[in-house]
Amino acid sequence: MDRKIRAGFGVLLTASFCLQTGWTATGPADLSDTDNSNSELRPLIERFTLDRGNILRYYNVAGSPERRERLKKFIQTAQGALAAKNFESLSQDGKIDYLVFRNSLEHDLRTLVREASEQAETAPYLPFAGTIFSLEEARRKMGPVDGIAAAKALTELNRQIEAARRATDAKLRQETSAEAVRTRRVVGNRAAMEANVLRNTLRAWFNFYDGYDPLFTWWAAEGYRTADASLTAYATYLRSRVAGLMEGGEAAAPTQAAVGGRGGRGGGGAYQASIAAARPGSTDDIVGNPIGRDGLMSELAFEMIPYTPEQLIAIANKEYAWCEAEMKKASNQMGLGDDWKKAVEKIKTMYVEPGKQPGMIRDLAREAEGFLDEFDLVTVPPVARETWRMDMMTPDRQLVNPFFTGGEVISVSYPVNAMTYEQKMMTMRGNNIPMSRATVFHELIPGHHLQGYYGARFKPYRSSISGTPFLTEGWSLYWELLMWDMKFQKTPEDRVGALVWHMHRCARIIFSLSFHLGKMSPAEAVDFLVDKVGFERENAAGEVRRSFGGGYSPLYQAAYLLGGMQLKAMHDQLVGPGKMTNKQFNDAVLRENRIPVEMIRASLTKQKLTKDYTPSWKFQGDVQPVN
Repeated sequence: MDRKIRAGFGVLLTASFCLQTGWTATGPADLSDTDNSNSELRPLIERFTLDRGNILRYYNVAGSPERRERLKKFIQTAQGALAAKNFESLSQDGKIDYLVFRNSLEHDLRTLVREASEQAETAPYLPFAGTIFSLEEARRKMGPVDGIAAAKALTELNRQIEAARRATDAKLRQETSAEAVRTRRVVGNRAAMEANVLRNTLRAWFNFYDGYDPLFTWWAAEGYRTADASLTAYATYLRSRVAGLMEGGEAAAPTQAAVGGRGGRGGGGAYQASIAAARPGSTDDIVGNPIGRDGLMSELAFEMIPYTPEQLIAIANKEYAWCEAEMKKASNQMGLGDDWKKAVEKIKTMYVEPGKQPGMIRDLAREAEGFLDEFDLVTVPPVARETWRMDMMTPDRQLVNPFFTGGEVISVSYPVNAMTYEQKMMTMRGNNIPMSRATVFHELIPGHHLQGYYGARFKPYRSSISGTPFLTEGWSLYWELLMWDMKFQKTPEDRVGALVWHMHRCARIIFSLSFHLGKMSPAEAVDFLVDKVGFERENAAGEVRRSFGGGYSPLYQAAYLLGGMQLKAMHDQLVGPGKMTNKQFNDAVLRENRIPVEMIRASLTKQKLTKDYTPSWKFQGDVQPVN
């Protein structure tokens, strides 16, 4: 093609592309707004994050004492580097980063202590763990392998596994009280997860040498096959006999240790185990890992929440009472009197027929975007508006996620042909139009998708040291509160749909904190959701299974409403008296990224910060704790 023709063709293509995408001759129209953070702590935090990644990838056996000790030393080194900074000379961004980073490092050390304590509880079930750790550690240090010594170690490992099983059998016969069984289920489930970590570690160790070192294979192959079979059987035994879980579900190991990642929306091996073990109509697979009051107080300190677990439960109870009163108002408007549960049952019949759920979600998403535009509530960059997409959730995953989830990809929970009649009806009823209208925007725009878009572009380094769910989920929940106040839900049916979720978030605070305090079992949590929120039982079981399946931090479920209430209280403080517009406030929050909400408040209000700052913002005022 002639050069001039090619140039002209390129101009036409460029013009067409600009018209379709919003690009201008000087670049994309939505790229003028960039990250202007001037934090002096940013280089230190970014270096810490990268180095921590190297350490976690090298010391990659979750739970190994060597890994834990290395992380402890690394964190203490970071504490020293942070302490050397002159706090008073820092900018406001720098001071906020200093306090958040210091708080994060202190939490990491506490988490390592808790991990060691939990591992001490599972140690009697796994007395052979040190043998496997030693084999892998020697391989990682690239020392020579001795095939004869490896064969002897594998033979001894097999004996240790068999001895552990006999000892556990004896222990089961002796411990029969209800309290002993409850404790054993929790510890046994953790031990089963750790056994799978050990099995995967042993496999990686063997595969590294197998075939590459013929003499190693000649000596060790048979011993490895025997030990692997014994370890596989023992992990299943721990899960079924000690943890009391049904056969068929395999306890998988989390893919990250406690300080390997923060604040994600769940996942990893433990999450996959929840799916594998889940059975329709049963809650027997839900065990969880209650961390106790001290553990909750540690997590609350990390989140900079100056309330106790008991005070947070009291806040949830008060909010639930408000929801119930609003439910009765809407129920009366629907002609059903004060029996709001009848109103919930009515909206459950308002579902679309099979095959039409994606179209419904698309329309609800565009409706919410139009509402934001009409009232000029937040800046939605064109690329963010353009690029969210949709996927369908598998039937197995729907046992853990009975409702859709979102972000850049909204994952649709709706029946497929392989489900039973009961499963299909529960899924359709639980994903009805009024309830979906209240949460599609929670997942997409202005919720998680918009938040993720901004989070990747503004102060992204902060997510690595905080990643708090009180901002991650609180942001989306805040929009549910704000759009309720702005009368987004126009019919009583839509208001009932929104209130179901509001009640659900109250219930999440109550059942999750009560579980960790040892005051509520998973089965009781399911009953609580059915009775207090009106969930379908299968959907309630899925919610509790997801909450305690190991993919979420202990405060994650409580963080939805509490984080939303924090942001709404801050909104009312700044937007209410006219200090900021809605758009100014919402854009500013998005640009702070995922740090404790109290620190976002400090940034927006230009609060004076001191090096010895401690959290003090009582966003719900003084609260009398529940007994």
